[in-house]
Amino acid sequence: MEILLSLLIGLLVAASVYLMLARNVLRFLFGLVLLSNAANLIIFVAGRLTPEAPSLVPEGYSAPPELVANALPQALVLTAIVIGFGLFAFALVLVYRGYQSLGTLDSDVMRVAEPLAEKASSPKAELEVKGL
Repeated sequence: MEILLSLLIGLLVAASVYLMLARNVLRFLFGLVLLSNAANLIIFVAGRLTPEAPSLVPEGYSAPPELVANALPQALVLTAIVIGFGLFAFALVLVYRGYQSLGTLDSDVMRVAEPLAEKASSPKAELEVKGL
């Protein structure tokens, strides 16, 4: 089972990197979500997968009698899912607002914060454009 999940994690990371390298901000956002899901699966697999042995301690024992899954990575993944969903919702609102303001989702066109400087004819004019 771990080998299958390792292949799935590799596929998710590859797809997320492919999406994050695109110029479209929405594709970048979906790549970020895929990457967070891959990280969640890595943490989940690190806690061992034992579906036939739940992590319960029988009465009278101080520890589980056999090898069981660790409950801490499962709690961490649950927390990471909630935080990741909140981050996705916030970023989606920011992308939507950016689209409303700028009219595009292309990151190369979204240069309002750093506009291109016009060609300066002399070094002194170039320093003035830079604000020095």
